[in-house]
Amino acid sequence: MNDFIIILVMTFPMFLFTILPGIKLANYFEEKYNIEESKKRFIMVSVTFLTALIFSTLLHYL
Repeated sequence: MNDFIIILVMTFPMFLFTILPGIKLANYFEEKYNIEESKKRFIMVSVTFLTALIFSTLLHYL
């Protein structure tokens, strides 16, 4: 439980490093597949959060 809380706390600073990939991927999907704005925002937020979570997990365990 303690490790999980530490990982979640470390996720927030990782947002600084993962916002740009989320934006780039959402823009790519918008250009390539002509998606709606709401789906673009969902992709942007979910990619940003998942990438930040992966980075913080790797940083904690490696």
